[in-house]
Amino acid sequence: MAYQGPSGYPGQGQPGYGQGQPGYQQGPGYSDQTQVPPQGYPGQAQPGYGAQPGYQQAQPGYPAQQQGYQNQPQGYGQGQGYAVNPSMYSDWGTRVGAYLIDASPIIAGWIVFLILAAIVGNGFFTLFLYFLLFVGSIGWSVYNRWILGGQGQTFGKQKLNIKLISEETGQPIGTGQAFLRDLCHVLDGFFCIGYLFPLWDEKRQTFADKILKTVVVPANQ
Repeated sequence: MAYQGPSGYPGQGQPGYGQGQPGYQQGPGYSDQTQVPPQGYPGQAQPGYGAQPGYQQAQPGYPAQQQGYQNQPQGYGQGQGYAVNPSMYSDWGTRVGAYLIDASPIIAGWIVFLILAAIVGNGFFTLFLYFLLFVGSIGWSVYNRWILGGQGQTFGKQKLNIKLISEETGQPIGTGQAFLRDLCHVLDGFFCIGYLFPLWDEKRQTFADKILKTVVVPANQ
Protein backbone atom coordinates (compact mmCIF):
# COMPACT_ATOMS: atom_id res chain seq x y z
CA MET A 1 0.00 0.00 0.00
CA ALA A 2 1.45 3.19 -1.16
CA TYR A 3 2.29 5.75 1.44
CA GLN A 4 0.18 8.84 1.40
CA GLY A 5 1.63 11.87 2.88
CA PRO A 6 -0.22 14.52 4.85
CA SER A 7 -3.34 16.00 3.34
CA GLY A 8 -2.39 18.10 0.33
CA TYR A 9 1.19 16.68 0.04
CA PRO A 10 2.41 15.74 -2.56
CA GLY A 11 -0.83 15.30 -4.54
CA GLN A 12 -2.62 18.39 -3.40
CA GLY A 13 -1.13 21.63 -2.42
CA GLN A 14 -1.86 23.00 0.97
CA PRO A 15 -4.07 26.03 1.11
CA GLY A 16 -1.99 29.05 0.52
CA TYR A 17 0.67 27.29 -1.63
CA GLY A 18 -0.93 25.58 -4.64
CA GLN A 19 -3.73 28.07 -5.00
CA GLY A 20 -3.19 31.75 -4.92
CA GLN A 21 -3.69 33.30 -1.58
CA PRO A 22 -5.77 36.42 -1.38
CA GLY A 23 -3.62 39.37 -2.03
CA TYR A 24 -0.94 37.53 -4.13
CA GLN A 25 -2.28 36.07 -7.38
CA GLN A 26 -5.79 37.54 -7.37
CA GLY A 27 -5.49 40.18 -4.72
CA PRO A 28 -6.77 43.67 -5.36
CA GLY A 29 -4.40 45.68 -7.44
CA TYR A 30 -2.26 42.76 -8.78
CA SER A 31 -2.90 40.23 -11.56
CA ASP A 32 -6.66 40.06 -12.20
CA GLN A 33 -7.98 43.39 -11.02
CA THR A 34 -7.29 46.78 -12.49
CA GLN A 35 -5.85 49.13 -10.00
CA VAL A 36 -7.56 52.53 -10.04
CA PRO A 37 -5.11 55.25 -9.20
CA PRO A 38 -6.08 57.65 -6.45
CA GLN A 39 -8.02 60.63 -7.60
CA GLY A 40 -5.65 63.19 -8.88
CA TYR A 41 -2.52 60.97 -9.00
CA PRO A 42 -1.14 60.47 -11.58
CA GLY A 43 -4.00 60.42 -14.10
CA GLN A 44 -6.39 63.01 -12.73
CA ALA A 45 -5.67 66.26 -11.01
CA GLN A 46 -6.56 66.33 -7.37
CA PRO A 47 -8.86 69.08 -6.21
CA GLY A 48 -6.75 72.01 -5.16
CA TYR A 49 -3.79 71.20 -7.50
CA GLY A 50 -5.06 71.32 -11.05
CA ALA A 51 -7.20 74.44 -10.86
CA GLN A 52 -6.89 76.19 -7.59
CA PRO A 53 -8.66 79.53 -7.45
CA GLY A 54 -6.19 82.33 -7.76
CA TYR A 55 -3.44 80.32 -9.60
CA GLN A 56 -4.70 79.52 -13.10
CA GLN A 57 -7.27 82.32 -13.09
CA ALA A 58 -6.24 85.88 -12.46
CA GLN A 59 -7.08 87.20 -9.04
CA PRO A 60 -9.48 90.13 -8.90
CA GLY A 61 -7.58 93.32 -9.60
CA TYR A 62 -4.51 91.64 -11.25
CA PRO A 63 -3.40 92.46 -13.85
CA ALA A 64 -6.39 94.67 -14.45
CA GLN A 65 -6.30 98.01 -12.72
CA GLN A 66 -8.28 98.27 -9.54
CA GLN A 67 -11.52 100.21 -9.42
CA GLY A 68 -11.02 103.90 -8.77
CA TYR A 69 -7.84 104.26 -10.88
CA GLN A 70 -9.08 103.44 -14.38
CA ASN A 71 -11.63 106.23 -14.65
CA GLN A 72 -10.25 108.87 -12.34
CA PRO A 73 -9.56 112.09 -14.28
CA GLN A 74 -5.89 112.91 -14.60
CA GLY A 75 -4.45 116.23 -13.51
CA TYR A 76 -5.90 116.62 -10.01
CA GLY A 77 -6.45 114.32 -7.04
CA GLN A 78 -3.64 111.97 -8.13
CA GLY A 79 -0.49 113.85 -7.18
CA GLN A 80 2.19 115.03 -9.59
CA GLY A 81 3.37 113.59 -12.89
CA TYR A 82 0.06 113.25 -14.71
CA ALA A 83 -0.77 114.77 -18.06
CA VAL A 84 -2.76 117.99 -17.93
CA ASN A 85 -5.81 118.40 -20.13
CA PRO A 86 -7.17 121.98 -20.11
CA SER A 87 -10.65 120.74 -21.07
CA MET A 88 -10.94 119.17 -17.60
CA TYR A 89 -11.04 122.65 -16.03
CA SER A 90 -13.74 125.30 -16.16
CA ASP A 91 -13.18 127.99 -18.75
CA TRP A 92 -12.59 131.64 -17.94
CA GLY A 93 -16.01 132.82 -19.13
CA THR A 94 -17.89 130.39 -16.89
CA ARG A 95 -15.85 131.45 -13.87
CA VAL A 96 -16.51 135.13 -14.55
CA GLY A 97 -20.24 134.39 -14.86
CA ALA A 98 -20.25 132.58 -11.50
CA TYR A 99 -18.41 135.49 -9.87
CA LEU A 100 -20.93 138.01 -11.22
CA ILE A 101 -23.81 135.93 -9.84
CA ASP A 102 -22.06 135.79 -6.45
CA ALA A 103 -21.53 139.55 -6.48
CA SER A 104 -25.04 140.44 -7.71
CA PRO A 105 -26.60 140.89 -4.20
CA ILE A 106 -23.81 143.29 -3.22
CA ILE A 107 -24.08 145.16 -6.52
CA ALA A 108 -27.83 145.45 -6.04
CA GLY A 109 -27.26 146.73 -2.49
CA TRP A 110 -24.93 149.46 -3.72
CA ILE A 111 -27.43 150.58 -6.33
CA VAL A 112 -30.18 150.86 -3.70
CA PHE A 113 -27.81 152.68 -1.37
CA LEU A 114 -26.87 155.30 -3.97
CA ILE A 115 -30.49 155.91 -4.96
CA LEU A 116 -31.70 156.33 -1.36
CA ALA A 117 -28.72 158.50 -0.41
CA ALA A 118 -29.42 160.78 -3.34
CA ILE A 119 -33.14 161.02 -2.55
CA VAL A 120 -32.91 161.51 1.21
CA GLY A 121 -29.76 163.59 1.27
CA ASN A 122 -29.39 163.18 5.02
CA GLY A 123 -25.86 162.54 6.25
CA PHE A 124 -26.89 160.43 9.24
CA PHE A 125 -29.30 158.37 7.16
CA THR A 126 -26.66 157.87 4.48
CA LEU A 127 -24.16 156.72 7.09
CA PHE A 128 -26.72 154.29 8.52
CA LEU A 129 -27.42 152.84 5.06
CA TYR A 130 -23.72 152.50 4.43
CA PHE A 131 -23.30 150.59 7.71
CA LEU A 132 -26.14 148.22 6.77
CA LEU A 133 -24.61 147.68 3.36
CA PHE A 134 -21.17 146.98 4.85
CA VAL A 135 -22.47 144.46 7.41
CA GLY A 136 -24.67 142.80 4.81
CA SER A 137 -21.75 142.49 2.37
CA ILE A 138 -19.55 140.88 5.02
CA GLY A 139 -22.30 138.46 6.03
CA TRP A 140 -22.97 137.47 2.43
CA SER A 141 -19.25 136.89 1.78
CA VAL A 142 -18.84 134.73 4.90
CA TYR A 143 -21.82 132.57 4.00
CA ASN A 144 -21.45 132.39 0.24
CA ARG A 145 -17.71 132.71 -0.45
CA TRP A 146 -16.26 130.97 2.59
CA ILE A 147 -18.86 128.51 3.91
CA LEU A 148 -20.51 127.45 0.65
CA GLY A 149 -17.30 128.00 -1.30
CA GLY A 150 -15.36 125.89 1.18
CA GLN A 151 -17.87 123.11 0.55
CA GLY A 152 -17.11 123.33 -3.18
CA GLN A 153 -19.80 125.57 -4.65
CA THR A 154 -20.80 129.18 -4.06
CA PHE A 155 -24.25 130.28 -5.19
CA GLY A 156 -22.87 131.30 -8.58
CA LYS A 157 -20.94 128.04 -9.04
CA GLN A 158 -24.10 126.07 -8.24
CA LYS A 159 -26.01 127.93 -10.95
CA LEU A 160 -23.29 127.34 -13.56
CA ASN A 161 -22.51 123.77 -12.46
CA ILE A 162 -18.85 124.19 -11.51
CA LYS A 163 -16.99 123.54 -8.26
CA LEU A 164 -13.82 124.52 -6.40
CA ILE A 165 -11.59 121.66 -5.21
CA SER A 166 -8.05 120.96 -4.04
CA GLU A 167 -5.67 120.07 -6.83
CA GLU A 168 -3.95 117.49 -4.61
CA THR A 169 -6.94 115.69 -3.05
CA GLY A 170 -9.80 116.41 -5.44
CA GLN A 171 -11.96 117.38 -2.43
CA PRO A 172 -13.49 120.71 -1.26
CA ILE A 173 -10.98 122.92 0.54
CA GLY A 174 -12.98 123.97 3.63
CA THR A 175 -13.95 127.35 5.05
CA GLY A 176 -10.48 128.35 6.28
CA GLN A 177 -8.78 127.70 2.95
CA ALA A 178 -11.59 129.46 1.10
CA PHE A 179 -10.98 132.54 3.28
CA LEU A 180 -7.22 132.43 2.58
CA ARG A 181 -7.92 132.07 -1.13
CA ASP A 182 -9.99 135.26 -1.10
CA LEU A 183 -7.14 137.05 0.68
CA CYS A 184 -4.74 135.86 -2.02
CA HIS A 185 -7.04 137.37 -4.65
CA VAL A 186 -5.37 140.68 -3.69
CA LEU A 187 -2.45 139.52 -5.86
CA ASP A 188 -4.84 138.83 -8.72
CA GLY A 189 -6.06 142.40 -8.52
CA PHE A 190 -2.74 143.98 -9.59
CA PHE A 191 -3.56 145.16 -13.13
CA CYS A 192 -6.06 142.23 -13.16
CA ILE A 193 -3.30 139.99 -14.49
CA GLY A 194 -4.08 137.22 -12.02
CA TYR A 195 -7.78 137.27 -12.92
CA LEU A 196 -6.87 137.02 -16.63
CA PHE A 197 -4.32 134.26 -16.07
CA PRO A 198 -6.85 131.41 -16.60
CA LEU A 199 -7.15 132.52 -20.25
CA TRP A 200 -3.78 130.93 -21.08
CA ASP A 201 -2.88 128.81 -18.07
CA GLU A 202 -3.03 125.04 -18.71
CA LYS A 203 -4.97 124.46 -15.48
CA ARG A 204 -6.93 127.73 -15.79
CA GLN A 205 -5.69 128.93 -12.41
CA THR A 206 -5.44 132.43 -10.99
CA PHE A 207 -2.49 133.40 -8.80
CA ALA A 208 -4.62 132.64 -5.73
CA ASP A 209 -5.37 129.16 -7.13
CA LYS A 210 -1.69 128.45 -7.65
CA ILE A 211 -0.80 129.57 -4.11
CA LEU A 212 -3.57 127.49 -2.46
CA LYS A 213 -3.27 124.66 -5.06
CA THR A 214 -6.92 124.82 -6.04
CA VAL A 215 -8.70 124.31 -9.36
CA VAL A 216 -12.20 124.99 -10.65
CA VAL A 217 -13.73 122.09 -12.59
CA PRO A 218 -17.15 121.04 -13.91
CA ALA A 219 -19.35 119.77 -11.09
CA ASN A 220 -20.10 116.47 -12.85
CA GLN A 221 -16.47 115.31 -12.67
